[in-house]
Amino acid sequence: MAFLDPREKERAHGSAPEVNFYSEALKASEQFRKDYDGKIGVVKWNEMPLERSPNGLIKHIINERMDTKEMCLDIYMQFLAPGKASGKHRHVSEEVHYVVEGSGYDLHWDVKFDCHDTMEFEWETTPKKFEWAAGDFIYIPPYCAHQHFNSDPNNEARIIVVNSRIVKAMGFDWFEQLENAEGF
Repeated sequence: MAFLDPREKERAHGSAPEVNFYSEALKASEQFRKDYDGKIGVVKWNEMPLERSPNGLIKHIINERMDTKEMCLDIYMQFLAPGKASGKHRHVSEEVHYVVEGSGYDLHWDVKFDCHDTMEFEWETTPKKFEWAAGDFIYIPPYCAHQHFNSDPNNEARIIVVNSRIVKAMGFDWFEQLENAEGF
């Protein structure tokens, strides 16, 4: 006894545009592997570009535009001038920080998310405060608005910021600068 509607079989084999997606993907993968061999495996300190960004002064350690072998992460060093703050931003990917030097705090505005017919986001109006110092690790949840503050009025603070590109490649390139750092 057949469970399939005969029309389904006819439609499955019916006329449709012909493509070469699979074959093209094989060729693209072969080319990627050839190109990968030429990508940078070691980035020297003087090859890491500085950027005066809306988020403040940063030094890119690894960035997708630097042609390195790293395919999943963007890593940069954030410089926080004495007594100053970074910009305030949010992005769908989670983020981790390692404090290299200095002391300060983060403000995090957690997100509330719901999905009915459309995705609905709402952020806390009162931020959570997290104190940090050299050697500390900080976790930023997905789409949490956040900002870093250097609480030392005399010395610079530096943090290493690590972001994943994977979420971006999945179609969620949601990245928003909510407030610029002072002077940027």
